[in-house]
Amino acid sequence: MRSFQQINQVFTMEWVVKIGGSLFPEHAAALLESLEGTGAAVVCGGGAFADMVRYHDRKFGFSDTANHEAAIMCMDITGRLISDLVESAVPVRTVTDCREAIKRGLTPVILPSGLLRYTDPAEHSWRVTSDSLSLMIAHMLKAKLLIATDVDGIYTERPPASDAKLINDISAKDLLSFGETSVDEALPELLIELKSDCYVVNGKYPSRVLSILRAGASECVCTVIRGD
Repeated sequence: MRSFQQINQVFTMEWVVKIGGSLFPEHAAALLESLEGTGAAVVCGGGAFADMVRYHDRKFGFSDTANHEAAIMCMDITGRLISDLVESAVPVRTVTDCREAIKRGLTPVILPSGLLRYTDPAEHSWRVTSDSLSLMIAHMLKAKLLIATDVDGIYTERPPASDAKLINDISAKDLLSFGETSVDEALPELLIELKSDCYVVNGKYPSRVLSILRAGASECVCTVIRGD
């Protein structure tokens, strides 16, 4: 397996869209279909499959590595199933296949277990989910990360609190103190480490995702998390 540095030398792209497991299957399929022709690559969250691993871990106490690897394989499962529903999408396991899919005008859905098997520097714990792993893949590809989930972004309070307000822009350093949000706990730390930004947007509205891909976050309902 080639290192991150070797991979970066042969392929770059502008966007990786992480489609959250909370959107599986209908909203995920609709969003994936809308990405045709954008040149973006997709990574899918593990959704209910990963939740099942977490549930059984509480009962049996699997090792951190077993949980981590199983959760990544759950990302493979959702990606494989969603790509089967969308004619313009194709499941890929390598950077080369990702590049070829985009050349053919298709949307590559990265099944990450093979890609991360020997190049995964992530902490093995439930603090790290598909959000952080998608950021690692985006960094590998020198791409920006957009996280599409089932809420509009990061809030001052966890929805559905009546006084929760959407935060349009926040530093990863400030987000560290928020605890549980719509992104995983390790993501702000990784954004700071990689000096990277990411966007969090409601994937139930594909037009919002497309607006960010085309023009950035200006006048879009979303949250930008800055890693500066």
